[in-house]
Amino acid sequence: MNIGVDAAALGMSNTVVAATGDVNSGYWNPAGLIHLEDHQVSVMHANYFANIAQYDYLAYASPIDDRSAWGISLIRFGVDDILNTTELIDSQGNIDYNRISLFSTADYGFTFSYARKLPVRGFQYGVNAKVIRRIIGKFANSWGFGFDVGLQFEKNNWQFGLMLRDITTTYNVWNIDEEEYKKIANAIPGENQELPESTEITAPKAQLGIAKKIIIRYDYSILAAANMNMRFAKTNDLISTDFVSIDPAMGLEFGYTDLVFVRAGVGNFQNVQQLDNSEKVGFQPNIGLGFKYKGIQIDYALTDLGDQSTALYSNIFSVKVDLGMFRN
Repeated sequence: MNIGVDAAALGMSNTVVAATGDVNSGYWNPAGLIHLEDHQVSVMHANYFANIAQYDYLAYASPIDDRSAWGISLIRFGVDDILNTTELIDSQGNIDYNRISLFSTADYGFTFSYARKLPVRGFQYGVNAKVIRRIIGKFANSWGFGFDVGLQFEKNNWQFGLMLRDITTTYNVWNIDEEEYKKIANAIPGENQELPESTEITAPKAQLGIAKKIIIRYDYSILAAANMNMRFAKTNDLISTDFVSIDPAMGLEFGYTDLVFVRAGVGNFQNVQQLDNSEKVGFQPNIGLGFKYKGIQIDYALTDLGDQSTALYSNIFSVKVDLGMFRN
């Protein structure tokens, strides 16, 4: 749930908390759903870790009236066709490759979003109710629940956004199949002798964003945006204290006649310890392209250019469709 959705946003290093205003707002800041003028659908696919993991996203949103909107989305991140070798050796000590089976491990996130304008002009808020489902083959599975709250404010062409993720703390409760667990408990002598913890907790996080869009001679536009991503714990983020750690991010989008878009961003600033125990600041650059025509927008993002962080680069594609075009 932390990776992000929509190649347009990822190309700008996720700096869209203040500016988001389409179907993908359900993820970035549900308050942005207020800007929807019609029904929209968005889909995204990405490969991670040299195509080992598959990341997919599907969302739908629409206005309810001139003051409110709603949306739903589904995210899946999974690794499929993992070799299960726990029964490779039979009771006689013989290796039997026919005993190898395949399993998948996958995380699912289902989100219902609602947004509404506040009585104060320029303000809108949104809430997310999330259901988290995690599956590790036949070995274990879990259910989790959580909530997000978002706020946006606009004045004099400036946009401000605040997103509070997992505001009530998101809990995942695991159900572990003890019979399956016993098969792997002795795979490494002295290891895995006790069942893992059955409760997993996701602590609250906050994102503060600001954005401004400038129109140049009617045909050209520049969207500049920045985020302050905050976690309430001491981490390797660029700014780190016992109370809060802050990871800044910046993004730019250059547009031509609302038809072609070029994007760039940098974020994920981390203090990375080197082999000689010195520290180096790692960061993640991103670039992206977009094309929009008659309600259909296709976007592409390439992340982690130049190997400045420890993550592998990824190619990400997404499509957004304004369903109102089919009624014209």
